[in-house]
Amino acid sequence: MSGDINKYHKELFEVLSKLSTPEECELFLRDLCTIKELDAMAGRIQAAKLLLSGETYEKIIAKTDISSATLSRVSKCVKYGDGYKKFL
Repeated sequence: MSGDINKYHKELFEVLSKLSTPEECELFLRDLCTIKELDAMAGRIQAAKLLLSGETYEKIIAKTDISSATLSRVSKCVKYGDGYKKFL
């Protein structure tokens, strides 16, 4: 499967792009993901918002309960990526 990971990612992105409302997104993601996975994604979004607003790492970890490693990853994406800046 690892050889086809880009193909599978592309299929996932295509399906996600068909979702047109928050309600459709909720229905789909609740079927696709575990609650723990949804919590992890939601925590990353909250961390990105807090980073963009200038909050410190310490306060973000306290507010979101994500690990420092995850926060570091989110921080790199906020600084160098395009997704968080465009959609948050």
